[in-house]
Amino acid sequence: MADNKTFKIKTSEGGDVLVSDEVVAIIAGLAATEVEGVSSMAGNLTNEIISKLGMKNLSKGISVEIMNNAVKVEMAINIAYNYSIPEVCSKVQEKAKTAIQNMTGVPVAAVNVRVASVDMGDN
Repeated sequence: MADNKTFKIKTSEGGDVLVSDEVVAIIAGLAATEVEGVSSMAGNLTNEIISKLGMKNLSKGISVEIMNNAVKVEMAINIAYNYSIPEVCSKVQEKAKTAIQNMTGVPVAAVNVRVASVDMGDN
């Protein structure tokens, strides 16, 4: 997300309301982590190093593409062992889509979920 983009969600006499793609990513990440069975968000190597240093990155493993009046979200999650991958991913998709649409008013074209790993817990 080094290439931060914004999109307009409202125009009025008082001015425009712009939302950063980073904000959409954070909303999606928070929604995903609320789903039972998601152990954490997955990320690239840079994000993993940052998180080990104690700097929390709420948009880790999430990319947002701004399309014509809609957004497309790609996210990677780590799923807890013994949960149904299709069920958890379906819930993540619905929860992220609903949260983004409710908070920004922007339609969500797609929420694509990639399961990066299975968290075996403390065995």
